[in-house]
Amino acid sequence: MTKFIRKHHVMTLAVSDPEGVWSAHCFYAYDAAKNWFVFTSDEETRHGNNLKTNNRVSVSIALETKIVGKIQGMQMSGKVIRPDESVYDIARSRYLKRFPYAVIMKTSFWIFIPEYAKMTDNAFGFGKKLIWPGND
Repeated sequence: MTKFIRKHHVMTLAVSDPEGVWSAHCFYAYDAAKNWFVFTSDEETRHGNNLKTNNRVSVSIALETKIVGKIQGMQMSGKVIRPDESVYDIARSRYLKRFPYAVIMKTSFWIFIPEYAKMTDNAFGFGKKLIWPGND
């Protein structure tokens, strides 16, 4: 699963609040040692505002293909946190290493911590699912 995560750089983040649900595409940098996804987003976006009151989210990453045998994708659930001062520099460094042009952006860093993941990978057989328990 880690290989698949590292090959991609866009995740779809799904959030919810009392008004309903919303999704947003976000560039991410994965930190395998910490098992987290660092992403950026303005706090005043719809999803940014939702994260302030409900940090429980789902995330998906998909390979777009018309070839059935190559279909791959992940669905994950977990929580999003704002990096505090103890991890802010680590998160920022991880993100800017992958996207150095982001250094000029005025944005907020966020961390998605997966708690459960399911990956479909047809390379292992049609509809083959791999389960990843995340942080226990």
